[in-house]
Amino acid sequence: MEISRQIPQTEILLSLPTGKKIYFLSDVHLGAPVLSNNRERERRLVKWLESIRPDCGELFLLGDIFDFWFEYKWAVPKGFTRFLSKIGEFTDQGIPVHFFTGNHDIWAFDYLPEECGVTLHTRNTIFNVAGTRFFIGHGDALNPRDKGYLFLYRTFHNRFLQRCFRWVHPDIGIWIARKWSSHSRLENGRIEAEAFRGEEEEEIVRFCKEVLLHRHFDYFIFGHRHYPIDLPLGNDSRYINTGDWITYYSFAVFDGEKLELKSLLPH
Repeated sequence: MEISRQIPQTEILLSLPTGKKIYFLSDVHLGAPVLSNNRERERRLVKWLESIRPDCGELFLLGDIFDFWFEYKWAVPKGFTRFLSKIGEFTDQGIPVHFFTGNHDIWAFDYLPEECGVTLHTRNTIFNVAGTRFFIGHGDALNPRDKGYLFLYRTFHNRFLQRCFRWVHPDIGIWIARKWSSHSRLENGRIEAEAFRGEEEEEIVRFCKEVLLHRHFDYFIFGHRHYPIDLPLGNDSRYINTGDWITYYSFAVFDGEKLELKSLLPH
């Protein structure tokens, strides 16, 4: 797919009240079967969400928040009640929450918007905050040369196949998903993601640079990589990767003037 076709034609305007901030995080993988500390990580996430609530103007969840999420007609995966309740508190209070689907929680449809009040995004989206322009997404399916992954991406997004999967009993469907997840990037409770491989070897960096040939953005913000990255791209543009909440407990925050990548871990 041509890069120009992956650039959304419209942008969403956001207003950020004085004293408020925008927070971004991704790749929590709640419920990952190969991790033994899911409950502990959920509690830590909920505690952090409560700590930012007073000054949070917008919250962006950039995909793979759940290790697996599929909405059947009358059922969703059990668990995550502390996290979902906290997100409901945010939206009830009038704090917008943007939920981007990742490659592990593609199958979010109407449950999260209806029950938790989030705004669901299934594609890369452009946001404009008082003239500062953000290109935001999960970060997968950006490499046009990765034919195998793009085939899986189109398969998982196919509406007909999604409807077919709903006919699989949840006990069986979720069991299959957990087996699949066990053979993904998560292994023995650790992330296999390498450290920064260099600009030419990072497919998200290559994507950002190609986009900049067509249109300027102040910030590109993605997840998926599981490694916190803050990289200047030239011409006052930066690529931020929010890392994860398994190894790094990292997030990004924008105060209306500057954007910073932070971590809950001690320096």
